[in-house]
Amino acid sequence: MTNTPAPVALGTEQARTRLHELTVIDVRTPAEYASGHLPGAVNVPLDRVQRALPEIRHAAERGDVLVVCASGARSESACKLLAEQGVTTATLAGGTGAWAAQGHDLHTPAACDTRSGWSMERQVRFTAGTLVLLGLLLGLLVHPALLLISAGIAGGLVFSALTNTCGMAVVLGKLPHNRPREADLRAALAALRGR
Repeated sequence: MTNTPAPVALGTEQARTRLHELTVIDVRTPAEYASGHLPGAVNVPLDRVQRALPEIRHAAERGDVLVVCASGARSESACKLLAEQGVTTATLAGGTGAWAAQGHDLHTPAACDTRSGWSMERQVRFTAGTLVLLGLLLGLLVHPALLLISAGIAGGLVFSALTNTCGMAVVLGKLPHNRPREADLRAALAALRGR
């Protein structure tokens, strides 16, 4: 396995001043993207980046590519994946959260185009909390061995923090409400080809 260098991170001000010349790819889920994204960003969820590789490579040959997500973790993963395929990209330090915190506008699609949804972080917190409470309840009411459900979730959260990965987010990302509609993905790929 080859080591790829850490992706270049652009600060929010640096990205804002260069936004007109960057191809911005948002790797969050469609629901997160619909809740607000950088102006001009194209939505290619992280699990679809490999499929979009030819279009992303084409965009990178024509100019710089900035990959964004909510906090920077998923965009960093996408940048590493792309670097392994010979595509140079940068990530937005702090993601759309940092962008919005600096007072920069986030664009949202027209009301008829949005699917209401929670951010991936909120979905993970809700699912983890529900599973911990369920494990505690089942452990008290059914059998003490079922407390291991809560212990397993706690261990998974610690592992997630230590490795800066989240298996639960990967699983939740595969649910239908977090998947892009095929037409949306085709439109995103066409937009990348046109850059």
